[in-house]
Amino acid sequence: MPFSQIIAVTSPSFSQNSDLREHLLLRFSNTRFNETNRAFSPEELKTFLHGVDGAIVGLDPINDSLVSGLQSLKILSKFGVGLDNIDETALKKYNIALGWTPGINKRSVAELTLCFMIGLCRNIFETSFQLKQGNWNKSGGVQLSEKTIGIIGCGNVGADLLRLLVPFRCPVLIHDILDKTDICRETGAIQVSLSSLLDQSQLVTLHLPLTSKTKHFMNEKQLSIMRPDAFLINTSRGSIVDQAALKKALLEKKIAKAAIDVFEVEPPTDQEFLSLPNLIATPHIGGNAKEAVEAMGLSAIQHLMDFFEAKERSSEARVD
Repeated sequence: MPFSQIIAVTSPSFSQNSDLREHLLLRFSNTRFNETNRAFSPEELKTFLHGVDGAIVGLDPINDSLVSGLQSLKILSKFGVGLDNIDETALKKYNIALGWTPGINKRSVAELTLCFMIGLCRNIFETSFQLKQGNWNKSGGVQLSEKTIGIIGCGNVGADLLRLLVPFRCPVLIHDILDKTDICRETGAIQVSLSSLLDQSQLVTLHLPLTSKTKHFMNEKQLSIMRPDAFLINTSRGSIVDQAALKKALLEKKIAKAAIDVFEVEPPTDQEFLSLPNLIATPHIGGNAKEAVEAMGLSAIQHLMDFFEAKERSSEARVD
């Protein structure tokens, strides 16, 4: 028997996935989807969520102003892993549960990061673009193997990337606010200070959650510590890097190259920044491998099922 609750899916990518739609509708037949192929405005989001019992959300801003007017909403289920768009204090204030599985798309993000590393080292992106323009540039770059890698943030994605790097025999430095002795012992990585990591690493990759403390974590000061031949990679959240500072560093060749999958404003609007020859940019696809999208979607559905099943059992127990 399908659940009777009303569910809304705000995420365009979930809504466009026929397999996830079918899977959800088999369990919650009274479901509405975002058919606009874009993110809702705040007013559209409030209207769309009015009267629902549960919702699957992606990157939508979930704040006090929104949830205060959603009296029927009992649970938000996260399609994805980042919680920087969700005001958890507001959810607790209005007794709204949060369904969330951290790290569920870690392999997808770690693989894109590894792709960036190899692509930057071997000049794959530049020479491919030049070839399409009729320029036969056979500059093959350098091997990734045995280059010093700096991983800032060694949580789910950072640790998965660390394991993927083992066959490349790269000396790996990590910086994290937590003690990472176990993963260091397993992989041979060394936990160091931030300044040591930035000063020594040939490739620096960011894997931090976005919080008030990590916004603009990579700023002009931190970029100035990096080696002039170093590469910066960001597949976490756009605002972790001060985009203006990164643009300046690339223009002035303070660092050699950067590859980013995330931006302070999405979609990005600074075409001059995007056109820099030493910048590689992708449209926030890190966690969007087919397998990861399916895993995130199924996890979000399961959180709804678990929540409402528990509600039903609690209700039955009170009746008995």
